[in-house]
Amino acid sequence: MALTQTASASASSANAGPGAKPAPRPAIDFARPARAPAWYEPDSVAWQVYKNPVSLFIGGITAVLLELGEPRVREGVWGHSIFPKDPITRLRRTGLATHVSVYAPREVASKLIGGVVRMHEKVRGTTPDGEPYHANDPVLLDWVQATVGYGFMEAYAKWCRPLSDEQRDRFYAESKPIAGLFGATGAPLSLAEQKACFEDMRPRIVAHSIVFEFLSIMERTPAVPTPLRPFQRMMIRAAIATLPEWTQRQLGLTDRHFRLAGWERRVIRALGALFERIPLRSAPPAQACLRLGLPANWLYRRRA
Repeated sequence: MALTQTASASASSANAGPGAKPAPRPAIDFARPARAPAWYEPDSVAWQVYKNPVSLFIGGITAVLLELGEPRVREGVWGHSIFPKDPITRLRRTGLATHVSVYAPREVASKLIGGVVRMHEKVRGTTPDGEPYHANDPVLLDWVQATVGYGFMEAYAKWCRPLSDEQRDRFYAESKPIAGLFGATGAPLSLAEQKACFEDMRPRIVAHSIVFEFLSIMERTPAVPTPLRPFQRMMIRAAIATLPEWTQRQLGLTDRHFRLAGWERRVIRALGALFERIPLRSAPPAQACLRLGLPANWLYRRRA
């Protein structure tokens, strides 16, 4: 659901130049057919986490930074994605794929993910250090799934609404069907497994110029809804702050200009809390609620 999981989905636009208009997004009906179940249940932790645009943006960047730190994943992402040339199309399609995986009817989500897996079969090559990579390598798929889970969930917990370790365990366990569809059959299914996965990958996470190029593109690309646009650069720094501390060090993201000031942290948390209470009726989370016979604001009601 992060950048690499849909890295090849826009191959038809691979030649788009920097000034090209974003390619149109495919039309997905999240409101129909009535009662069609998603892969995640409405009362899942995932339905709460993925509804908030603040944590979606922050968590998505956190996940991509973790992915770009791994040399094989980095080469697969940057060498086979249109992101450097057409970031808006890439961001829109990545966002759509995320919402489809969580909120769309199972048949729709399975079809989209199947297309991504087929595209990934073509993504292979060799890193500058001579290490072969393949996007459908189970080890890399497991890492991507782990980064996605960590990025979105920890961004939500840090900036929108606190989560207990029990809720974190539920979140990872809920992801098993979707992870399996992507081929990530060894992805973490608990908080303990996520921590073990990160520890195993720790020696491979290294700084690279592409990490900074990615952050630069994100700073100058209008990538969030208009009301959040003034806070975009602040939210990028929030994404860096969401990384584990050892990852910030190994990626070279500890300089002062990457850090959030105390008042900025308060602003981001206020934004996250605000969007916990604002249902967007036309957005996938609200439309999915309507499909299942729930009020459009069901996910936004206060819960203990």
